[in-house]
Amino acid sequence: MATSSTPRDTLPYADRSGFVDPLAVESARFREVVAAADPATRVPSCPDWSADDLLWHLTEVQLFWAEICRGPVLDDAGAEAVEESTPQRPAGRTALLDLSALATDRLVAALRAGAPTDPTWSWLAPDQTLGFSMRRQAHEVLVHRVDAELVAGVDVSPVDPALAADGVDELLRVMWGLPDRDWATWVPSDQVIRIATTDTGHAWTARLGRWHGTGPESGREFDEATALVVDDEEVEATATLSGTAAELDLWLWSRALHTALERGGDPAAHVVLEEVAAQGVQ
Repeated sequence: MATSSTPRDTLPYADRSGFVDPLAVESARFREVVAAADPATRVPSCPDWSADDLLWHLTEVQLFWAEICRGPVLDDAGAEAVEESTPQRPAGRTALLDLSALATDRLVAALRAGAPTDPTWSWLAPDQTLGFSMRRQAHEVLVHRVDAELVAGVDVSPVDPALAADGVDELLRVMWGLPDRDWATWVPSDQVIRIATTDTGHAWTARLGRWHGTGPESGREFDEATALVVDDEEVEATATLSGTAAELDLWLWSRALHTALERGGDPAAHVVLEEVAAQGVQ
């Protein structure tokens, strides 16, 4: 069967200003839940972090992007300077929670003050707009809200299907794939997987393969499996993966390892996809 992927402009939140409200709601839920966890408890989905490490991580992220998004437009050096100016981690849970709330307020205010098409620095060269940050930060806090619920030992609260469907698209098209540089060599395989949501009607076709290269700054050697979205109706899928948008989004982010996804076709393709998911997002 010939396959193609869902176009970006038909996804939920095609107007990226719509991400700001979910970002604010998920941030509030994140703080509510993480505040109930013992500060030293390890995060099951991020075992190198304690609950307070998780709280500090999201606080740092939101402080950084608040500065980036409220202007003026920066270059790479300017963005590095913003990162270096992040305040020191405060001592104690109460101070951390207060700074987290301030970071969210600043980020939401900066995003609401502009339009998605406004020029703004980002680490993704093809998308230097405020809309990139609206989208990326909504998904950042959604994933960490789930981390907070896991470390607090409470049930994971529902994930909005529209936000989750867009999260699958962002992960496949932006967070996975090749580095935004010319030093990576892509070696495609014959394995093609069709990923589809059973509740929102979205689907993506991805070709599996490996990329390798030497990081120009770190000198690190890379040889990793990955998946690239294919927008071509003539490509035939050799495997299929389906589930609700929330199930797929959390599984692809390695936040739900035992979920009722339906797998079909070539078992070897699923092994490769699981390798890609297990690597996490760099």
